[in-house]
Amino acid sequence: MIEIRRLAPADAEAFRALRLQGLQECPAAFASSYEEESALPPERFAQMLSPSEDDAVFGACDGSALVASVGLVRQKKPKLAHKAVLWGTYVAPGFRRGGTGRRLLAGLLGFARAMPGLRQVTLGVESGNVAAIRLYESLGFTSFGTERDSVCVEGIFHAEIHMVLL
Repeated sequence: MIEIRRLAPADAEAFRALRLQGLQECPAAFASSYEEESALPPERFAQMLSPSEDDAVFGACDGSALVASVGLVRQKKPKLAHKAVLWGTYVAPGFRRGGTGRRLLAGLLGFARAMPGLRQVTLGVESGNVAAIRLYESLGFTSFGTERDSVCVEGIFHAEIHMVLL
């Protein structure tokens, strides 16, 4: 049974490994690169998972194995604090199309809905990732624009669809 939970600094090693797997497998899906993040010290990943009222990383665990993760960060500036950005969604290949991603996002969005004053969650998704786009749409996200040439991976440009959930 897959457990959905908020990750903590103790999960940093597993989170780092899963994130690096995602960056290698799907480089166009992330603004960060494998080379950048593999060079980060392990403490940086623990910091990303430190408890905060405005930021969270949720994970899906199959027993002791972390198989999916997604993050949320609230905008820090007072004029933008009604918005948060969903980032870093990744589900390991063996756990796709079985509801793990949906349950993971539902858990994170439950956290977001409990944040006082939060009115919208935005995200960017690579335009060719049809399964992810359909999942986000099924959760209520709508597209509000496409950024051409958003990410360049090995000389190839990829468009990003910007989506929002109000």
